[in-house]
Amino acid sequence: MDISGVAAVVTGGASGLGAGTARELVAGGAKVALWDINAELGREVAAEVGGTFHKCDVASEDDVTAALAAASEAHGPARILVNCAGTAIATKTVNRGEPHPLADWERIIRINLIGTFNCIRLAAAQMCGLEPLQDNERGVIVNTASIAGYEGPVGASAYAASKSGVIGMTLPIARDLARDGVRVLTIAPGLFATPLAMGALSEEYRTSLAASVPFPQRLGEPSEFGRMVRHLAENTMMNGETIRLDGALRMVPR
Repeated sequence: MDISGVAAVVTGGASGLGAGTARELVAGGAKVALWDINAELGREVAAEVGGTFHKCDVASEDDVTAALAAASEAHGPARILVNCAGTAIATKTVNRGEPHPLADWERIIRINLIGTFNCIRLAAAQMCGLEPLQDNERGVIVNTASIAGYEGPVGASAYAASKSGVIGMTLPIARDLARDGVRVLTIAPGLFATPLAMGALSEEYRTSLAASVPFPQRLGEPSEFGRMVRHLAENTMMNGETIRLDGALRMVPR
């Protein structure tokens, strides 16, 4: 897909991987709408990149429907959806004799997994009605998982489950939408320098993980994630795949 002039939506676009993705898509000529629950940061990033901001809870059907309509009014129907909205907690299944609070576990699943699917299903329904481009392509959806979806550390049961769910639904949804020319992909990043990663992990654990990355031996940058998103959008043969973007890192238990 030639992304120049194409309308794109980036969820979680106010910071981290979402903001890095928005900057990269705009650099390629796309017209970007940012969705986030943080209106202050979202408006700042939108103003910086020349896009629009729409406050949105990705797990709410009403919010996503309204945000899609607003983004379409601003830039036309989106042919690119990038799901970066997500959150994390670090809680053991049993901690000092107390079970993991169920409400906290459900919240992570609702935002990271249900929220991702909610955006996919509603945006894809819009994409399927668009006129096809080259190769009969109508759109592309890129999701954000995590290498924790493969090897989650201690205390990450909710986060790992949510991200392995995103990985697991990527191929079936790509197959669902193949006839309509909508591609579906997922990126599973390693440890990146984002507010979520910095807040969810201790300094000692972050340092040890960064040191364990075979190459490059550092944290990933949001711009590197954004460049991968742009490549996936532009490379039509990429479909139904989850790509690890982790410098060959394999997470250890602690």
